[in-house]
Amino acid sequence: MAGARPGGQFRPLESGDPTAVAGYRLAARLGAGGMGTVYLSYTPGGHPIALKTIRPELSEDPEFRRRFQQEVKAAQRVQGLYTAPVIDYDTEGTQPWLAVAYVAGPSLASAVAEHGPLPVPSVLLLLAGMAEALSVIHGAGIVHRDLKPSNVLLASDGPRVIDFGIARAADATALTGTGVSIGTPAFMSPEQAAGKPVTPASDVFALGQVAAFAARGTGAYGDGPSHAVLYRIVHEEPDLTGLPEQLGFIARCLAKDPAGRPSPAEIISLCQGASPTPLRQSGSWLPEAIAAQITQRVSASAALAGAPTAAPAAPSPTAPVTQPDLTPPPAPIHAAPTAAATPVPPVPSFGPPVPPPQHQPRPQPTFQPSYGPPAPTAPRPPFVQQPAWRPHPLPPPKQNKAGKWIGITVGVVAGLFWLGSCASFIQGLDDSSDSSSSSGGSDGTGSSSAEPLPDPKPVTYQGVNIPDGYYVQFADSPPKPLNDDVDIYYSDLYYYDDALRSSDDKIVLLNNAQQGSLQTCREETRYAESVSLSQLSKGSQFCVHTGSGHIALVTFRGTAPQSDPSDYVSLDLTIWRNAEEPSSAG
Repeated sequence: MAGARPGGQFRPLESGDPTAVAGYRLAARLGAGGMGTVYLSYTPGGHPIALKTIRPELSEDPEFRRRFQQEVKAAQRVQGLYTAPVIDYDTEGTQPWLAVAYVAGPSLASAVAEHGPLPVPSVLLLLAGMAEALSVIHGAGIVHRDLKPSNVLLASDGPRVIDFGIARAADATALTGTGVSIGTPAFMSPEQAAGKPVTPASDVFALGQVAAFAARGTGAYGDGPSHAVLYRIVHEEPDLTGLPEQLGFIARCLAKDPAGRPSPAEIISLCQGASPTPLRQSGSWLPEAIAAQITQRVSASAALAGAPTAAPAAPSPTAPVTQPDLTPPPAPIHAAPTAAATPVPPVPSFGPPVPPPQHQPRPQPTFQPSYGPPAPTAPRPPFVQQPAWRPHPLPPPKQNKAGKWIGITVGVVAGLFWLGSCASFIQGLDDSSDSSSSSGGSDGTGSSSAEPLPDPKPVTYQGVNIPDGYYVQFADSPPKPLNDDVDIYYSDLYYYDDALRSSDDKIVLLNNAQQGSLQTCREETRYAESVSLSQLSKGSQFCVHTGSGHIALVTFRGTAPQSDPSDYVSLDLTIWRNAEEPSSAG
């Protein structure tokens, strides 16, 4: 939620941003993400808060609202030193929102990107603080599910873990239809990536990934396309090259088996054992450059507390709001203090927020303190349910069947014309000449005796997960899900819109009485363009022929569970490469 620009400056409100939410005056933008936009605001007493408004399409989804209410109530029980407590919320209004304590510090992601990896003492304090936060979060019955560097803020007195549990509210709701996935692939656990149940041990795996990132600047499974990183997380061992010796215990956090990972309490003990001095959080636990950045953010926040509301600025086409730290800043709201400026104390005294104009009535916000049971909130207008907006990506363009057959027809006519013009020449050839261009040879009578190709050795790949809109090529070993808007039209097998398809339109669904084999796939010619999921059950098999001569027997193992926010099919592939002559259409 820390979206301040370098030097402690915040992003101004943009055109279309509200100037107030439930009586909270919005002073600046802190950032935007998959679930909504985060703003800087203040309590009636002048304390800064981060207020997140939920995206409209999510607000219209009844299932999201139900889960959002549950997760917010659970988050209220989390009152740890290394978390940002819930201050206020509204889960029933036209636009749901959530307010938490503002943390005047950069995220771990932006700090490492700007200043490089953290020193070992800072990493140990970071890990111990995050582990303590997970202990409190898990104690409240919450699994974070999306622990990553951008969800860890660096404050002057230790880290803060934010957005815990809120990602669960978006599972199986409209968010999955907007192209936004829950969980960040590079920091998912193997069981989360495979669609298995997620437990507190999944957060420990993510903590190990975050630790590797903090110490080296890169995760333990490299970079690249998300599907490639997920494959390495599930099937390969982590790469911890260059990790300081004191942090060697991080490898235990990255165990494939959840039962083999340490608990948060054990991680704290490991951090204490790896530190030559007792672990103590203080104002000097971070490098000087990051500490100075925190001081500047405190100064900027204090200045905005008493500043009048600025008119929303038009969005800049060169400065996307989702990446505030990667673009040159526009005219700052508040200039950063110079080296000669008087240092600002860590807890500044804020004035009350400036009231809006009189023609905009300002109700008193329902302030929830960070301690004790939440105060009762005033009744809010009833929520009027609207139809859920669930956009779907446009389907890939179908192959132009008409153009394909027109082209074949033209080719046949041209071939016949050529054959007719050369008839006299062909008749003059010796009848005993070999037709060397024939793939099956000659039997001496002029008739072709084509023999089938020898049976190639089959190769089997189990548990291949293909997400919606992805494809595989049978020539790859192992076949990995790919996502390319162009190559998908030339793919051997792809999953789209609740159906499995092949660009060569040669799929044969086998019945229960048929034994899946190379011979069966060669003999069956009941070709179809696709097989829908409604035609398949666990164990169903179908053959796929490709234009390049490969044959595959596909065994359907199922789809993603309802608890998984992604949409994929799980398949076993038995592939016979070069099992038949390539077709010209391929």
